[in-house]
Parts: sequence; C-alpha cells; structure tokens
Amino acid sequence: MALNVLFIGGTGQISLPCVAEAVAAGHRVTVFNRGMTREALPQGVEIIAGEMGGATYSDLATRNFDVVSQFIAFKPEEIERDIGIFTGHCGQYAFISSASVYEKPARHYVITEGVPAINPYWAYSRAKIDGENRLQASTGLDWTIVRPSHTVRTGLPVMIGDAAVMARRMIEGRPTIVAGDGKTPWTLTRSEDFAVPFVRLFGNEGALRDIFHITGDRAFIWDEIQTAIAAQLGVEARIVHVPSDTLIRYVPEWEGPLLGDKTWSAIFDNSKTKSIVGDFHCSDSLAEILAEPIRHMKRQLADNWPPEGEFDGLVDRICAAQTALG
Repeated sequence: MALNVLFIGGTGQISLPCVAEAVAAGHRVTVFNRGMTREALPQGVEIIAGEMGGATYSDLATRNFDVVSQFIAFKPEEIERDIGIFTGHCGQYAFISSASVYEKPARHYVITEGVPAINPYWAYSRAKIDGENRLQASTGLDWTIVRPSHTVRTGLPVMIGDAAVMARRMIEGRPTIVAGDGKTPWTLTRSEDFAVPFVRLFGNEGALRDIFHITGDRAFIWDEIQTAIAAQLGVEARIVHVPSDTLIRYVPEWEGPLLGDKTWSAIFDNSKTKSIVGDFHCSDSLAEILAEPIRHMKRQLADNWPPEGEFDGLVDRICAAQTALG
C-alpha cells in the first residue's frame, strides 16, 4: 500500500538511502529540510525548505502524513514540539534515536531492545533518551523509536578526531590511535542496508508504540576496521593503542564518544525487528561496508587535502608517549 511519507532531514548519512528505498517501495515521499545540501534526491520527491520550528514546519501538520520520519531531532524539546504538532495529524511518527543510549557500562555482550537506556557519559545519548521518554509518555501519537548503531555511507569510521585527518595521516605513514587494545567488537552497518527494514516499519501495526534497533549481525574488532581502511587507501596502518582513560585526560570531550559509545563491545540481536518486518540482510563484508566511505574520502582528500594542524601535534604527542612505555 502506498503511503504518504514525510522525511524531516532526508539528505543525511542515513536518511538519503531511506528516502530512495521509500520511493522504490512505491510511497509518496516529501522531504523537509533547510535545502542546504547538494545531495540528489530521487525523481518525484517533493521538497519543502524551511527551519524546524518555523511557520512552514508547523504547517506540515495540515498535510496529515501517514508516516513522519524524524531524522534531525537531537534535543528533547524538539520531540516535545513534534508531539504537539503531529499528534492527531499523522498515522505513525518514527523517531531516529541512537543505539548509544544502551546501558553503559555494558552488562551483557549481546544487545537487545530490552537493555536499559542509561548513558552517564554522553550528553548526546542522554538527550536522545529524554526524547524517547517524552514520546513514550505521550498520548494520541502512534510512535516508533528506531535506534541505528554506527551506520556508514559518506563517513569513515574512526574512534576519535576528524576522519579526513586520520586518513591523511595513514597515507603519510604516520601513526593513528585506536582506544583500548583494538580487540573490542564493533558493528558497522551500511545506510543502504539499514534503509530496507526501516521502510518496512512504515504503516506496520506491529511497529507502533515500540522500540527497534536496526544493525548488521556481525561485528568487527577496531584493529580490523582501521587496518581495512588503510588497505583500501593503499597503505599500511600504524596503529597505536591508548587506554580510553588516558585519551580522555588529553581531551575531556572524548569521554562521550569513547566511554559513552566506542569503548564498549557492540554486538546486536536483531531478532525483534526481523519478527516485525521479516528477514533482512546487512553486508558482513568489511571491504564492501567500507567501499562507499572510502570513495567519498578519496574525493574529499582530492578536493581538500587537510592541512597540518594542532590535532596532528596532539596525536603525535600521545603516540610518542604511549610508545615510550614499551
């Protein structure tokens, strides 16, 4: 059945392939965003330019969409505003949260949707948790909460710092940092693979007022990921392992993305989602998963080679200090 679907966002790391998948599934798709990106949307997609919270945004309620997919709400007050706008004016409100909400420190090596949402380390995750809680407390709005894990399309998966700088350092034969011992299992999912089961949630009665994560079924250790990135860049990785606590002493802002996320094992059980949307396959080939991010990174480096900066000096200093320990 064709549905009238609104994407709030629609041109981002995850949302663009979801728009394409929704069009391929036969849905009528509208995208609302600021109109600032140059990403090409599929033919037939209606585009509405505006700011979230502006007059144009509030007018979206009058369209009475079957599905509203909110990809760019990061603050609980934005969710509260959406509850006010879309309650009674959409069939299903899908909020893109984050798998980083799951309990830290991790209590079990396999993550299901039954794991509590507790993250004392990362304000980003706590804001997502607050947004989820507001949706669950709402009445009159049929919501679906979706928690992607590390989902890649244009972004290159690194643990800390700017990916372009880390790629440039690899190409230059300089050391790069992996937090911990590099053996932590970590799940990477292609955006195009995420899109298929996500769109199957649209208009699905079994998905209403419930929470799902969508990830690949296989994890890779961080050393394997960084070694594969270097290989696709045509070089050899020079990895220096540094404890997360040590890295946070150098840069306190790294506490969130490390202790709040990447320090911990991330292996997911997708059986709940599959029980609702049917079986789906996410690539378990690291080379395939990294292929598109590597293409984007090579184009980025060709257009704008990152200059030497303070971050390079910091990484060199950390690597030298850690290596000196023997």
